[in-house]
Formats: sequence, structure tokens, C-alpha cells
Amino acid sequence: QVELVESGGGLVQAGGSLRLSCEASERTYARYTTGWFRQAPGKEREFVSAIKATGSNGYYADSVKGRFTISRDIAKNTVYLQMNSLEPEDTAVYFCAAGRAISSSLTSQNAYIYWGQGTQVTVSS
Repeated sequence: QVELVESGGGLVQAGGSLRLSCEASERTYARYTTGWFRQAPGKEREFVSAIKATGSNGYYADSVKGRFTISRDIAKNTVYLQMNSLEPEDTAVYFCAAGRAISSSLTSQNAYIYWGQGTQVTVSS
């Protein structure tokens, strides 16, 4: 069982930045792909970004490409999501998730087994 805890959310003005963290309770976390998803009020949860257990390449939704960067610190059992040039449309609860997602399933929530409780990101205009 892997427990995930997100942090780093908050209120920021449009154009600002935030860095979200997803810290895992187990070192076996390093074996999993980690994904970030978000859910805005009244909307479905959607894929934001993912990073595989092996390698450092990030995968991004078109809506955040070029603005968000995902990274992993294996020693700290932590995955980060650096969010720059934030827009009001980025306002949502952000969740991190871990699983054995492969390239063809990175964007699917069903590919992830463990989920955090979420952290609120609010971007004001």
C-alpha cells in the first residue's frame, strides 16, 4: 500500500507559479508511474501530466504543455509539478496518483492504483 500526500496548492494571481509536491510513504513508489490529474468544479477529472518510473521524460496534456514541468526526486520519494504562467482555467483540485501505467495508458485514471487526497489550486484573474 502506497500513501500519497499532495502539498503546495494555494491561491495565486494569473501569470504566477506554484510547485505541487506528491510525497509517497513507501520507497517502492519509485517503481510506479506517477500522474497528476485535476478536477475543476462541475467538470470531469482530467489528465495533466505523468512521469514514468524509469526515465525522466514528462508527458503533458496539451492545455499545460510548455507551462508545467513534472520531475521526480527518488531519494525523497517525491514527484513535483512545477506550474508556471498559471491561468484562471487551471483552477482545480489537483491529485497525484501512482500505478503501473504504460505509454498507451498514461492519461487514463484506470491505470493508476493509488491516489492522494488532492490539493486546491486557485488562480485569480
